[in-house]
This record gives sequence, structure tokens and C-alpha cells, in this order.
Amino acid sequence: MTVDPVELTQDLIRLPSVTPESEAPIAMLHALLEDAGFLCTRVDRNGIPNLHARWGRKGPVLGFNGHVDVVPPGDPDSWTSDPFGAEIRDGFLYGRGACDMKSGVAAFVAAAIEATERDIDGSVVLAITGDEEGDGIDGTAAILDWMRQTGEGMDACIVGEPTCPDHMGQMIKIGRRGSLTAWITAIGQQGHSAYPHQARNPIHGMIELLARLRAFPLDDDSDHFDETTLQVTGFDTGNAANNVIPARCTAMVNIRFNDAHSGVSLSNWLRAQAETVSRATDIRFDTDIKVSGESFVTAPGPLTDMVQRAVGNVTGIVPSLSTTGGTSDARFLARHCPVVEVGLVGATMHKVDEQVAVDHIHQLKAIYGRIIESYFA
Repeated sequence: MTVDPVELTQDLIRLPSVTPESEAPIAMLHALLEDAGFLCTRVDRNGIPNLHARWGRKGPVLGFNGHVDVVPPGDPDSWTSDPFGAEIRDGFLYGRGACDMKSGVAAFVAAAIEATERDIDGSVVLAITGDEEGDGIDGTAAILDWMRQTGEGMDACIVGEPTCPDHMGQMIKIGRRGSLTAWITAIGQQGHSAYPHQARNPIHGMIELLARLRAFPLDDDSDHFDETTLQVTGFDTGNAANNVIPARCTAMVNIRFNDAHSGVSLSNWLRAQAETVSRATDIRFDTDIKVSGESFVTAPGPLTDMVQRAVGNVTGIVPSLSTTGGTSDARFLARHCPVVEVGLVGATMHKVDEQVAVDHIHQLKAIYGRIIESYFA
């Protein structure tokens, strides 16, 4: 059974699946993989559709992971073609999900179906989710929970996210920094701006705290990661009156952290800094913190070497090993098995006129085919 990865990408794009509404593409892939001889199980959770598809019953087990949910297209009139039309023009396929990442899913599905028609000494698992662009907690995480409960597992996993900044074969991801978001509320006392001695201005306390956080030297880079960064991403007082000192204000802070820290250590640090400023200013701080993922890395070795060779054999370029970028579902998979991300050029993901070179989809299928061949050799 031969599957054209470009045609499959088009079919997936034409099934609009703005997160978390991903039932149609998951159902289509379920039927396709079942026809190809895969044992398919729906692992839905809290209304999120997910698919686990396995070929083979013995180890070792090589997994592939990807998502079919997409971000909203924005104003359709700002696109040069229907965002869900999957039009091909001048060698490029346009549509929401063309780059991130229905093409990646199509490429590994096509490669896996083709590879399983040969004699593979092991098993191939495809873990496909409808909840990566959302909170992510009911997507890949749900599949992994189900796998633990049922005795399923993977010995290594390839994630099909876009990984190349500019050209095909440029980069693969062997890890990611962690991500923490804090919502900090400063609570003072409301009053008239002409009589500041009769109020406690929470904005002044918040400014002092944010300046302290921004000035603090968290770390330099580490062996596999860039330095930890802290960005103030929001600030709100809810106050429209120019002569009123508000009672409270809230700031939002995002930290991308390397392996010198953990979500717990940074949470403790944030609260300690807030307490220090509170004692100095008599402003109370309430802090709500969410850790989206811890930092992780798959150390360079046999798996990363194999993936580099596969990319090099197809593209003629040996990709660099990187941990840059935001979070991905690899953060969940890294707790289960070694994981490497390898995919397309990501320059247009989430943008108007999202696009992918048709030739690159074929190249990506070939790369995944080489990985499967090498892994079971």
C-alpha cells in the first residue's frame, strides 16, 4: 500500500481542525491505518480525539508522534487562497496546518505504512493527537497515560514538528528549555492620586519587583541549552481613572529555563523575591504559577547520530543539534523514552498563507523511511 504524503497532507488540511476540534482528521487516519494493518485504538480524553496505532507485537518499538489540531486561520480574506483549501501553487502547498504539522503527520504515516510492508524486526507506533496547540494535557499526555496503564511502550520516539529555521535538513531538536508562567498580583490600598500618603500604590511595588526579577542573573548557558530568559508579557491595573491609585495590579511573567533550574526552584525563587519586595514596600503579592514543561535533553549518542545520518542521506546536509524554540509534546515523551524532533522548515507556521514546499514533504517521508530502516537494521 503506497500513500502519497502530499495528497494525504491535502486531505488533512481540507478537514478543518482548529484545536480542539480534531475528530475528522483523527477518524480519517484511523481508517487509513487500520486498512494498512495497524492495530488502532482511540484514546480520547475530555472530548479530545487521540489515536494510538501499532504495527507489530514485539520489541524494539520505534514511535512517531504528531498532532492534527491547528491554530485559527485568522481573517480568511487576508489569505491568498482558502486556508482550508490545500491549494498547490508554484511548488508550494498552502493551508492552515501545511507546515505545523499535518505535513509531518502525513509524512510519517506514509513512511510507516510503506516500511511495514517489509520485514521489520520490531514494532512501529504512531501516537497522533488533537490537543497540541491547546493546553496539551489531554493529547499526547493522555496517550502516554493509556500506554502505561495497558503495558504499551516505546523505546525511542520521533516527533514530526517543524525543526528547520531556513532550509530543509538544517536542524533537529534534541531537547527543549522548560517553560513557566507566573501571574503576579500586587495588592495595595486605593486612594486619590493627589493624596498618595493616604494610599499604598501597588503599581510602584510591582515595578520594583519586576525590575528586581529582570536584573537578577539567573544563569549563563549550559552544555546543551541557551541561557534562561525572563520576559514580562502582560501588565494590567483595570484602572481607567487618572486620579485614582488602584487597589491592585497584575503582571504576567514567562520564564524559559535550562537545566540549571526546575519549575519548583524557579517558583520558590519568584515567591522569595516577591516576599522581599513586600517587606520593603508594604505591598502584598499573590502569585499563581503554571509550569508547562521542564527542560529535557536527549544526549547526543546512537539515536541522534542515526537521525542525523538519515537527514544527511536525504538532503545532503548534516543537521545541527538544537534545543531552541518553544515547548512541544516532546516534553511529555521525554519522560517515557529518548525523543528527537525532526521536521520541515517552520518559517510560516501560525502565519497567514502558511505553506510548505511540496518537495520537502517527499523529503521528509524519505527521512522517516530511512530512520525506520536504520532503527531496525
